Amino acid sequence: MSFPERLEAGSPYPLGSTFDGMGVNFAVYSANAERIELCLFDPNGRKEIARFDLPEWTDEVWHGYLPDALPGLVYGYRAYGPYEPENGHRFNHHKLLLDPYAKQLVGELKWTDSLFGYRVRSRKADLSFDRRDSAPAMPKGVVTHGSFDWSHDRRPNTPWADTVIYEAHVRGLTKLFEEVAPQERGTFAALASGPVVDHLKRLGVTAIELLPIHAYAQDRFLLEKGLRNYWGYNTLSFFAPERRYFARPDLDELRLAVRRLHAAGIEVILDVVYNHTAEGSERGPTLSWRGLDNASYYRLSPDDRRYAVNFTGTGNTLNMSKARVIQMVADSLRYWVTSFGIDGFRFDLGTVLGRTYPDFNPGAAFFDVLRQDPVLQRVKLISEPWDIGPGGYQLGHHPPGFAEWNDRYRDAVRRYWRGDEDMRGELAARLAGSGDIFDRRARRPWASVNFVTSHDGFTLADTVSYEHRHNEANLEDNNDGHGENFSRNWGEEGPTHNPEIREMRMRIQRSMLVTLLASHGTPMLLGGDEFARTQGGNNNAYCQDNAISWFDWKQARSPEGEAMIGFVQRLIALRKRYSLLHSRRYLYGQEVAANLPDIDWWDERGMPLAQEDWDNVHGRALVMRLARKMEDGRLRIIALLMNGSPDNLVFNLPPPSARRRLLIDSAHPHLEEHDIGDSYWLLAGAAALIWWEVPV
Repeated sequence: MSFPERLEAGSPYPLGSTFDGMGVNFAVYSANAERIELCLFDPNGRKEIARFDLPEWTDEVWHGYLPDALPGLVYGYRAYGPYEPENGHRFNHHKLLLDPYAKQLVGELKWTDSLFGYRVRSRKADLSFDRRDSAPAMPKGVVTHGSFDWSHDRRPNTPWADTVIYEAHVRGLTKLFEEVAPQERGTFAALASGPVVDHLKRLGVTAIELLPIHAYAQDRFLLEKGLRNYWGYNTLSFFAPERRYFARPDLDELRLAVRRLHAAGIEVILDVVYNHTAEGSERGPTLSWRGLDNASYYRLSPDDRRYAVNFTGTGNTLNMSKARVIQMVADSLRYWVTSFGIDGFRFDLGTVLGRTYPDFNPGAAFFDVLRQDPVLQRVKLISEPWDIGPGGYQLGHHPPGFAEWNDRYRDAVRRYWRGDEDMRGELAARLAGSGDIFDRRARRPWASVNFVTSHDGFTLADTVSYEHRHNEANLEDNNDGHGENFSRNWGEEGPTHNPEIREMRMRIQRSMLVTLLASHGTPMLLGGDEFARTQGGNNNAYCQDNAISWFDWKQARSPEGEAMIGFVQRLIALRKRYSLLHSRRYLYGQEVAANLPDIDWWDERGMPLAQEDWDNVHGRALVMRLARKMEDGRLRIIALLMNGSPDNLVFNLPPPSARRRLLIDSAHPHLEEHDIGDSYWLLAGAAALIWWEVPV
């Protein structure tokens, strides 16, 4: 196309590049820039073909309009202003900048020193100034015009109390899945394929939570070691999906995947990273936000504005006290919901988003914006409630409307089943929905996202196979990752041919799964745990884009894998069948009939636990009895039996007497449901669910 001499004024809203049928409007926020240029490139992003000043500056938004421009146009920005790091300003017009609102990218980030706003090897460090053009090394934004027919899409809208989450990585889930076409493995197309959807439906999960799919940067230090950023917690664009997760360069591939999952009754939740960006500390590269307005987009030290505040451990922290930064995050979230049909978000280091410097504030503006937004208040919101800043551990302190990852649940379950002493009281509180943490401001048990494993740490199989991390493949001298995993190898470190150890490991895995699915709260299953996936003891596989992290579907199809999958399927089905296992309110022992509370606790002798029993640090057997009066007048009762002791035990079952039915036993996974008497023999390390009904 031929270009005019200058841009028209355009509009400051909406931010980003917007095609209106007659041309494209460009709008970008910068409160401190003195001038911003729009740079246009050929379709491959290699050659600059035109450059324009954005002619207007309204409400701190620079904007201009290019008539006759079409979707597919490739662009970037250059920002002029003071280079005064000591005052927080790092403008350098020699650096091409990504539009923070770019919805599609072209080209790869190529690590060269030209990406940095300062001379990397200068004695003055980041106080120096680099004049090299970074455009050849930069990805560029692409103007899009997304239109997709969502009219026949039906969001599952699964109630929180009925939700079962499956955490997985788009690439790792299907990279080795032979039932998926080779060219589609590791992509959104594979995520939407019949074999994957069928597997999720067979399990009975109601939501898949995907590790970050926002476009992200590959860390330079990893590439230099021959490794890659696998998890994706290094955001380069909050609006553009990661290119390598597409089988074809078409954004509709992701939309089709979401729609097909919806058709199967499965919600899609995204793990999102709004606490920091890929630009790192003040010594990091200038890729987008830093070059557009470092002093606005990032939190800077109040003592010396040269330095970035690092509450995230990654070098920088987004400035969520700025209205335009909050707007960017809210616009991003809303875009993913409306354009891609996303059903919820899990916020990485969510405490950062609620900081009003320096402290965490549950009444922070960001939370208020989400809770009142007509789109975002209707989706699932999950926070990882900690960061590395002062007072960074904020489990239970988020506002209503949020669920939170509950690491105290994880640790209690792991410690109980590995045989730690003095765990009955802590475990009981976690089983009951962690009301001691979350029961305030009308929050409900679903606010506790219960998990035993997640992407960050050991898999379930590794939790019972390794007592020490084995992260040698990360090339950090095995110093990275969690040092305390509350794990146990049951006799040998790593793989073993000892049949007794192998049987015990499988039993403990099944017992932890029984515990998870029988607990009040929202259960989250780490993808692959349903067939005992291992990472070889690596508890920090963030840089392992290989068989360490990828799902081994041959293992899933083995007799042992199929048996484990069948066991998980039964557990989830039991949770759905018996609403007693996922109460919509906290239970505190209120009577539902004479001498029958809605929840209470027993030992293996059939005796209710007295205070001295809770204080007995050696007590390792625990029974949770749940009761509810049904509409037909009958009392429905479920008991969760747990034998965390090293001995086989006979459990005398709590009253009232009736014909009881075994639902599932982790020591005997092939046992079908059947009637039992007033006692039940439970092997060491085993858990079982017992059900019975009695008339009033």
